[in-house]
Amino acid sequence: MFNNFSDLAAKQLNGGTLTRGEALAILHSPDDELLDLVAAAARLRRRHFGNTVKVNYLVNLKSGLCPEDCTYCSQRLGSAAQILKYTWLKPEEAAEQAATGIRAGASRVCLVASGKGPTDRDVDRVASMVEGLKDEHPQVEVCACLGILKDGQADRLKSAGVDAYNHNLNTSESNYADICTTHEYADRVRTVEHAKGAGLSPCSGLIVGMGETDDELIDAVFALRDLDADSIPVNFLMPFDGTPLEGTWLLTPAHCLRILALVRFACPDKELRMAGGREMHLRSLQPLALQVANSLFLGDYLTSEGQAAKADLDMIADNGFVVLGAEAAGTPVEDKYDGGPAASASEPTIRRRGAGTQLAPNA
Repeated sequence: MFNNFSDLAAKQLNGGTLTRGEALAILHSPDDELLDLVAAAARLRRRHFGNTVKVNYLVNLKSGLCPEDCTYCSQRLGSAAQILKYTWLKPEEAAEQAATGIRAGASRVCLVASGKGPTDRDVDRVASMVEGLKDEHPQVEVCACLGILKDGQADRLKSAGVDAYNHNLNTSESNYADICTTHEYADRVRTVEHAKGAGLSPCSGLIVGMGETDDELIDAVFALRDLDADSIPVNFLMPFDGTPLEGTWLLTPAHCLRILALVRFACPDKELRMAGGREMHLRSLQPLALQVANSLFLGDYLTSEGQAAKADLDMIADNGFVVLGAEAAGTPVEDKYDGGPAASASEPTIRRRGAGTQLAPNA
């Protein structure tokens, strides 16, 4: 066992592999060692990503109406959450939403659609959107998140210009049946492998705070390490009213930092994104989390509102970081928008702006 977190960081920097005992020590670390843990994780983050923050922007192409029963999801079958529900955005609407995020500094646009998985017609629809987006913004990465893929669909997306594919493992294999019964953990792993086989960058992550044990959390993180995901979004459960997990508040800001540090130590050279729910769970520790994570979503999420986009960009700059891409261009990102009020720190705020509405997006 290591003597202190600085020694553990040195081990990782020399090519070491995080063990289960070390992972448990991170999760069980006392509050008076929290800053030491963050400082050690920050050494790994700085080694591999310097002072940059990758900004990602979500476009929800199709909201709600999902036949799956994932207990955490506001879009699930039977959800009573009062979210926006709409079928596929028109290509020009999707392009407009994406352009807003790009102007605000996003170097990756994530195109997301609810459902178990796409039909071939859906894949062609998204491929057409991506081709148009790449024509207008050739420098921007596009990540698709369309659910479980069938044979050949990943290749079609790759040929259209998609750079990455997101499909989260969400939790451990042993815990999966407790959060979903309409598909299996193996389906998710298989989809990530399909994406990798087609040459797409694999993006796969977690949702924490669903009642998983420490061992189940570590199992999930180690599974992502074994899967060799290039990008790992860590979502913090947003317990929407009207879902089976409503009222589930199991996370503290300090423990969220420990979870991010665990992922950084397990996967030191991977993009680590603090994703949905960061505002309500990390709260005032979000700036400190940037010392561990090197990526975030700007503005709103799929069905909930995030804090004002300008607040995100100010947080990045105030902590001595630069938006990835802006440092190469030598120019600041566009600063002319008003993303609206900060998201509530006590409960999910249902998204009522951006994609699927007549209101300007939060970016």
